[in-house]
Amino acid sequence: MFTAASPALASGGGSEEEFSAKDLIFHHILDTHEWHFFDGPYGTLYLPVIVYSQEGGLEVFSSSNFYNDHHEVVPYQGYIYDHGHITHEQYGHVYDFSITKNVAAMFISFALLLFVFLSSARSYKKRGNSPPKGIAAFFEPLILFIRDDIVIPNIGKKDADKFMPYHLTLFFFIWFNNLLGLLPGAANVTGNIAVTVTLAIITLIITHVYAKKPYWSHIFNPPVPMALKPMMIPIEVVGIFTKPFSLTVRLFANITAGHIMILVLLSFAFIFKSVAVGALSAVVATAMNFLELLVAFIQAYVFTLLSSIFIGQAMEEAHH
Repeated sequence: MFTAASPALASGGGSEEEFSAKDLIFHHILDTHEWHFFDGPYGTLYLPVIVYSQEGGLEVFSSSNFYNDHHEVVPYQGYIYDHGHITHEQYGHVYDFSITKNVAAMFISFALLLFVFLSSARSYKKRGNSPPKGIAAFFEPLILFIRDDIVIPNIGKKDADKFMPYHLTLFFFIWFNNLLGLLPGAANVTGNIAVTVTLAIITLIITHVYAKKPYWSHIFNPPVPMALKPMMIPIEVVGIFTKPFSLTVRLFANITAGHIMILVLLSFAFIFKSVAVGALSAVVATAMNFLELLVAFIQAYVFTLLSSIFIGQAMEEAHH
């Protein structure tokens, strides 16, 4: 969607500027304080800006104040908006607690998660031992798959019930946001490294809260000759942080790369200004979009699987 609200095709003085694929791509994959859906006066949802500074205190206003009638970015009460970042002319840095596009999208995904699982729970409670129907029937195979093929094999049947809520939340949160991110005009939640690093840190915390003595012994007293221990201990300590790092980068890079590829393909029509190229790029982009449906599931599965492996390794008892 190339509009004046997006820097990809900005208009000024009644004439269109040259199309910029870079501006379009970054406008889509980066977080913003407004949510653009379509052209026109009602096509953009301006989200609330919530900023705090020691000098100015807490202030709340609409992000629409950062735009004039020509949709040009302008300061508002000393606050400056520059590519998603807010500063103040006098105070400099301010703390930004705004409801951005990604935050609003996460609220939507939370609502969907609550609807799905509360509806499923009510269905099971109502039907008892009878086969589930509706939403519960659709999601039951996925829930059993996560339990039987991810959690139990890696953590063990004894502790599976304890960690099922986390793994179910992790899988469906990532999967839902991956799917929602493929909709036109949607937010790029799981392509935001702040989101993926937060999920990875949660896995890191859970892993080390429930870690048992053999896990710590393997790190600080690795089973190697004494002469190698001074070298192996730092490597094992670094390994604690490389695991969440790999979780962070894998999800972020794969989702972002998919979005960029689709946008690049669609941009060819505007770069070459050709109907034939536009038709071909639309077909290939559509095929890529269907492929991204599979990637959305795979990335949710891989993140959940690796999290269960890391937790299971930390909880593993000593071998005799």
